[in-house]
Amino acid sequence: MSETNYRPDSPDHRLSARTGQLFAVLAALHILVIAASNYLVQIPFQILGFHSTWGALSFPLIFVVTDLTVRVYGKSLARKVVLSVMFPALIVSYVFSVLFQGAAFQGFGSLADFDLFVARIAFASFVAYLVGQLLDAQVFDRIKFLGPWWLAPVVSTVVGNAADTALFFSVAFYQSPDAFMAANWVEIAAVDYVFKMGFSILFFLPLYRIVLNRMMRHVAVPAASRG
Repeated sequence: MSETNYRPDSPDHRLSARTGQLFAVLAALHILVIAASNYLVQIPFQILGFHSTWGALSFPLIFVVTDLTVRVYGKSLARKVVLSVMFPALIVSYVFSVLFQGAAFQGFGSLADFDLFVARIAFASFVAYLVGQLLDAQVFDRIKFLGPWWLAPVVSTVVGNAADTALFFSVAFYQSPDAFMAANWVEIAAVDYVFKMGFSILFFLPLYRIVLNRMMRHVAVPAASRG
């Protein structure tokens, strides 16, 4: 099959019986990556004198999931995934982050008291996720059939991650009660973005290609689109 000729938004396109299952998997992956990244962003590390967080290495995976959704299902369904996931992800992010603060399990009793600091991080993730993912889907959709296969995921990830990173760190850590993050969030955000881009291009771009090829085997494609 020629990927360049495949048009998931065309009137003739019919999704296979596995669409519901794949949609559920994509939505679950969104929630999982968001929750894990909200936890990991609380754990900073330093490399070559630059501060960043472990969330910088996990969150770019969400752009792979969104790009795959746009490529296989089209922008409309990708937006539905994002909109259906954003509120559950907000709740899961808060609960997961409260239970596992500082890389240690705090016990279920920690949920009894509302944690404003964690809630702020979860809300920042909510805003950044919504804007970043919708922007990523829009950019990817505009150029998904232009140029080589890697062009759309690279450009959309660069643009989407820029919006996501700026929104997340500014909303979550500007004048934060966490002294370290309040003092270093601009530096961390910049380094975080560089790490995201490097990690995405080196690891997640090849992953996108591999998963796309496997997904296409489970999606019904019109005979006219086969190459």
